[in-house]
Amino acid sequence: MTLAFASDHAGYRMKEFIKGYLESQGYEIRDYGTFSEESCDYPDFAHPAAAAVEKGECKLGIGVCGSGNGMQITLNKHQGIRAALCWLPELGALARQHNDANFLVLPARFISLEEAAKIVDAFMEARFEGGRHQKRVDKIPLIIPVEGEIL
Repeated sequence: MTLAFASDHAGYRMKEFIKGYLESQGYEIRDYGTFSEESCDYPDFAHPAAAAVEKGECKLGIGVCGSGNGMQITLNKHQGIRAALCWLPELGALARQHNDANFLVLPARFISLEEAAKIVDAFMEARFEGGRHQKRVDKIPLIIPVEGEIL
């Protein structure tokens, strides 16, 4: 499975740790940056990573920034992305099970590397349950009629 990765400077160290952790399990990684701890803007890396997941070039994505908020907000601007900010393994699992999340976002300044690995494991192992959750997920994308009004 191919995974898209994105981070800003605050998430760089955690991104590198999680990349190595998942590569050791056989996952293929596409890293869209950043590539150092030098100050940068998370949208510059979130948008290309989101596009890769939307196009099917990557099955899932993992984004990391200081609080996770900026990364999650940016990723969720993409119609085909359902990014979930998770700080507990249970949230990582539920994001997949109930929301069919295709992007995990981690708050690097608020969790340890060990906690991040547990959250990643929960996210990667969980599967979408469908059923009653499918109708809710189907309502997430904006529907824009011909007249241009948002429903």
